Amino acid sequence: MEGAYVHTAQPAAVKAKYREEVPSNIMFDRRIVRGNTYAAQVVTQSAQREVERLRQEQERAARREANRRRREELQKPSTPPPVEGRAHCEAQTESFLEVLSDKPVESEVETQTDAKLDKNQEPLFVPAKSGVDAQTEIPHGDLFDFDVEVTPILEVLVGKTLRYAMIECLEEEELENMKIQQDEFEQMRDAELLEVQRLDAEAARKFAEKRRRLEQAEERVRQQAELQEKIAARSFAKNYFADLSEIVFDHLEDQGHFVDPVIQQVRDHVIPVLLDDVVADIDVHVTSRNCADALLHAAIDTLHKLQAEADDRAVKDAIFRDQAQQAADAARLAQQQQQLNSADDDQDDHRQKEAV
Repeated sequence: MEGAYVHTAQPAAVKAKYREEVPSNIMFDRRIVRGNTYAAQVVTQSAQREVERLRQEQERAARREANRRRREELQKPSTPPPVEGRAHCEAQTESFLEVLSDKPVESEVETQTDAKLDKNQEPLFVPAKSGVDAQTEIPHGDLFDFDVEVTPILEVLVGKTLRYAMIECLEEEELENMKIQQDEFEQMRDAELLEVQRLDAEAARKFAEKRRRLEQAEERVRQQAELQEKIAARSFAKNYFADLSEIVFDHLEDQGHFVDPVIQQVRDHVIPVLLDDVVADIDVHVTSRNCADALLHAAIDTLHKLQAEADDRAVKDAIFRDQAQQAADAARLAQQQQQLNSADDDQDDHRQKEAV
């Protein structure tokens, strides 16, 4: 007989069946439809890309949280590995013991309803009849005249019937207009949806074309930079190796490995004499130039002195002319004053004679 299977611990679910219910705001719930619930939800490519981006961000955040928890678990002290030849086994460390039996535990519980629930329903209270019964008789035509009173009632009934019929006709016409408007709206919505899809496709195509052009431009710039670098390296190498032989030979000549006797004779005998002659000629030219400069300075000083004397004479002549002009003006004014005085005396004598 096979042995019975016995649990050493209470069974538990490995993973929760449902997500943990946490309070949230319905304004940020994507399952809540905003706007008109009867209109078609136009999902553009940009909205799809945004939803995909949010989903990827949530996945990255979940992965980061899982990695963080894994790192925290790794940082916690754990049980060291078992020694060779042994293995770890789970042991019950609870502070209570559980009795295992094939028969489940049973218990009896009693309950009792409230006393007021067993009480019968009370009958309704009917007050006792009081007073004296009396009777009366209403003859025909006493309260109202049917032929006279029925006219306004019929007018009201017919008016109400016609009004309701007119309202129903207007309602049917309004429903027909609403249906026509709904059809036009659906056509416009379909056209706008097609236009939105076309614009999204055009934007995606332009974006792809832009990325392709940018990649081509970057590739062209990279190729140009690589080509310029190769050209510069080739030019540098060419220039460097072009003068290399001359530099080497010049260096060897400077060190005295290649000596030309003619050049040596010219360098030792001709060039020193030539330099001495050139220095002597330069000294003569410098001396001549200094003499010419001294003569020019002396002539310029003499010219400045003569110019200053001429300016002084001109100033003195101008002052003398001004003084002579002022004296002549004073004499002329005195003569005019004298003439005026003699004219006044003559007039006075003439008046005296006339008075006599």
